[in-house]
Amino acid sequence: MTTISQTAAAADVHAAHKAKARNASLDRARTFLTLVVLLHHSVIPYTYFGHTDPKYFVGFDMIVLATDSFFMAMFFFLSGLFVWPGLGRKSPWVFLRERLLRLGLPFAIAAFTVIPIAYYALALQEHQETTFAAFWLKMVTVGPWPSGPLWFVWVLLAFDLTASLLYRLSPTLLDPINRLSVRCHDRPADFFLFLLIVTAVLYVPARVYFGPNHWFELGGPFSVQASRILLYAAYFFIGAGIGAANFERGVLAADGQLAKSGWGWVGLTLIPYALLWGLIYIKREILGNPPVQPHWYEASYGLFFAAFSAAILFAILAYFLRFKQSGWSILDPMQPAAYGMFLVHYLIALWLEYWLFDASLPAVVKVAIVFVLTVVLSWGATEALRRIPGAKHVL
Repeated sequence: MTTISQTAAAADVHAAHKAKARNASLDRARTFLTLVVLLHHSVIPYTYFGHTDPKYFVGFDMIVLATDSFFMAMFFFLSGLFVWPGLGRKSPWVFLRERLLRLGLPFAIAAFTVIPIAYYALALQEHQETTFAAFWLKMVTVGPWPSGPLWFVWVLLAFDLTASLLYRLSPTLLDPINRLSVRCHDRPADFFLFLLIVTAVLYVPARVYFGPNHWFELGGPFSVQASRILLYAAYFFIGAGIGAANFERGVLAADGQLAKSGWGWVGLTLIPYALLWGLIYIKREILGNPPVQPHWYEASYGLFFAAFSAAILFAILAYFLRFKQSGWSILDPMQPAAYGMFLVHYLIALWLEYWLFDASLPAVVKVAIVFVLTVVLSWGATEALRRIPGAKHVL
């Protein structure tokens, strides 16, 4: 980014110019998160919560508790960072067309192909005689029609369209967040507190009211976890506020205090993470694992969840801003394919888990096989798809 101009108009021009450039730290953070998603779906069958395989390992519960508590919120945060400058340099119709091409089209195609093929592996575990044609037809006509991890794509599209409307109403709407980001260039802890307060205020009441397992079902493959939708919106629009202008002077600046941070953020994540495990112990061993938890429990869990999510976001960003700004990273070759890997990996992971179901192997070995092959095959499949003419504009 160039130095901020004295005028708001010039600031918008500089922000738009920066949005066109690649940011190695953020690209690598996004690719890293994609691998976290693949790991998450590789271990779920071998956990207490998703114990669909005969093998089990408690260490995978520790992974899932951590990943589920932050990675989708961080995806929304990273997705929001360059939305506002993009809206400033594009007409509403161009922005809409690009978002529909990048998000809407892959969602529609994957909902009719990737998702039914993926869930067919689960159906075969219960009814071996089920044909894919019958399964597919029932899913898309009668339901249920789950979206798997693809719910993120349509929700992100909805957030993008909402941002477009808000920008047309007031391009300066997110200026207060941007000014706070600039003030926190040397005080990232202040921005962390802001993020924590906002997300806790939005998430805790929703978790108490809806509980952790209720999903809004909007018909077809359109569903989203009820208690988290406002949390995700907060991360998206706070990210958009940071990226609205002055990126090089804000909390995520390459020369900012966050980029100079040490292991303090990692230490901070351990406190709410340990408290979450304490609540899980209380639920299972003291409360008797009831299907509905007391309000005090859900409120406490929601607060610790919000704290962990915000803390690990800062810990990951601090790492990539400090150590992954230049040079070569093992994540770089994968970066162009990361989005496609996110779209196709679920099919690969579920079928690998299905084929390994009867294998007499420890859970750790099964997960190692599933994760490595899911990474390799989803990467290879994406690279093959990207060779289709025009596909690189989508994947």
